[in-house]
Order: sequence, then C-alpha cells, then structure tokens
Amino acid sequence: MPRSVNAVASRARRKKVLKQTKGNFGSRRNVITVAKNTLDKGMGYAYRDRKRKKGLFRALWIQRINAGVRQYDMNYSEFIGRLDKKGITLNRKTLADLAMNHPEAFKAIVETVR
Repeated sequence: MPRSVNAVASRARRKKVLKQTKGNFGSRRNVITVAKNTLDKGMGYAYRDRKRKKGLFRALWIQRINAGVRQYDMNYSEFIGRLDKKGITLNRKTLADLAMNHPEAFKAIVETVR
C-alpha cells in the first residue's frame, strides 16, 4: 500500500508561515526553514514588547505629571504621596492627560493636595 501524506495540510501550514513572514529580506521570506525561525523570533519579540509597552507608557505618564507639578514647586513623589493621603484615586494616565491638556483642572488638583 502506498504511503499516504496529507499534502494539503502541509502546504497550508507552510503557506501560513510564509504569509506571516511577508516583508522580510531575502530568504527570510521564502525559504520555509529560515522563515520559520524568523517568525518564531519575531513572535517572541512581539510578545515581549506588548508587555514592555505598558511600562514605557507608565514612565511617560510619570514624566508628564512630574513636569506638571514642578510648576507649582512640588515634585512627583511628594505629589503622589499627598494624593494618597487625601484619598484621591486618579490613575497616572488620567493625571498625565490633565497635566497636558487641562492645566486649570490639574492646578485645582495640585491646590487640593497642597
């Protein structure tokens, strides 16, 4: 009896990999063994950087808040400490947005914690 191989599924699996490596340079896009390695590495970077992105945004928000409160002779750590004591539970994303786009509202918050 002849050997049966599922060529349809194999071809589909390879096409899926090659489709995902579209845009890579040279054999990284069309040689299946190289493309598979490229894809694995790329997916690993994508996973890692989705996590890293959250930390980078938090750092950006902290810098914006710090720049905002320094106008009122305070620094970031003092401001956050006083917010906590007063029981104001605004997150850093919101505070950064207020500092950038609504300075009068941000000033009101700073005056409240002062």
